[in-house]
Amino acid sequence: MGMRKFLDDKVSPHFHEGGKFEKYYTFYEMFDTMLYTPDSVTRSAAHVRDGLDLKRIMMTVWFCTFPAILFGLWNTGYQANLQIAELGASPLAGWRSDLVAALTGFDPASIWANVLHGAVYYIPILITVYLGGFIWEGLFAWKRGHEVNEGFFVTGILFTLILPPSIPLWQVFLGISFGVVIGKEVFGGTGKNFLNPALVGRAFLYFAYPAQMSGDAVWTAVDNFSGATSLSLAASGSLNYAAGLTGNALTEGAAAAAASLSWMNTFLGNIQGSIGETSTLAILIGGAALLMTKIASWRIVLGVFLGMVGMSALFNVIGSETNAMFGMPWYWHLSVGGFAFGMIFMATDPVSASMTNTGKYIFGALIGVMTVLIRVINPAFPEGIMLAILFGNLCAPLIDYFVTQSNIRRRLRRTGGEV
Repeated sequence: MGMRKFLDDKVSPHFHEGGKFEKYYTFYEMFDTMLYTPDSVTRSAAHVRDGLDLKRIMMTVWFCTFPAILFGLWNTGYQANLQIAELGASPLAGWRSDLVAALTGFDPASIWANVLHGAVYYIPILITVYLGGFIWEGLFAWKRGHEVNEGFFVTGILFTLILPPSIPLWQVFLGISFGVVIGKEVFGGTGKNFLNPALVGRAFLYFAYPAQMSGDAVWTAVDNFSGATSLSLAASGSLNYAAGLTGNALTEGAAAAAASLSWMNTFLGNIQGSIGETSTLAILIGGAALLMTKIASWRIVLGVFLGMVGMSALFNVIGSETNAMFGMPWYWHLSVGGFAFGMIFMATDPVSASMTNTGKYIFGALIGVMTVLIRVINPAFPEGIMLAILFGNLCAPLIDYFVTQSNIRRRLRRTGGEV
């Protein structure tokens, strides 16, 4: 109450109309509403009132990412510490490794050593993303004369979780800037963008700086190590989907990293990958909360899942002697790469997804089908969920248009009107 009174009596008047900092009200309001509920709430009986507003929706999504964040912190450190302690890899030079060495050491058996090692990479990424995002959001809100939308809380946290841990911070800033400005603000801001801003930023980094965003060497934060990801192992035919690795020849680092690879490893998340995408279990825990609160559309999630299952089953039936990816079962598609994260947190973005109920099924199924198609058929992209969701975003307005027109024609036929 003391802080609220201080802001209201001493600080707020300077930023409201007539105050000496009036033109900077947007920035004051941005930080004030981060701490407290806005004072501009509906009070009359002419409107529907609810305890759930945009801020609470965004904060709920934010909290639902915590299982993936916490596991990602541990797994990022564990993957690095494992290579350092057992396989002779070298820590990346710099203050991060110096801090870990001084406080906990590189012990993969220590939870705190793993979490700290993951945190020294994740926290700078998080700070950079929110700093860059708030700069652009604040500048656009200031120029347009409106309040800063809370949507960036979710865009920012999702963007941090789909990056490799050792990505240079200047690329992080550049990626989130591209995602916010080109993916959202040029179209009018939150609610007017037709593409997912976090994926736009990642797509920009993927094509502009492929060496830092793809391959086998970027997913573990150590020097002198290159370990194949589960998707690249599958593409090379080195996986036995019933038991794990086959006897196919692998590099020493890849063989060591994948020696215990099984479906359960990929489901739990004890594998290399982007910070928040490895653990399907952690993602589904957060996803269950989103679905139970009805913030995420279960129709979209179901559509993505069924589309993936159907397309992977078709490839399994067709088979191929030259393309090992034809044999990947649906449950492996679910647990490797970023499929689960994309299905739960990216495809369900209410702004860039289909709006109609029938359209949500179609939109989701299109993403699921396209993901498997890209993974299996296109050798240039071992992952497919990012491009599939962006393609689905482009098709969402068209899907809703045809669904709406179909509903209109059906009702006209039922009422005897002209079609």
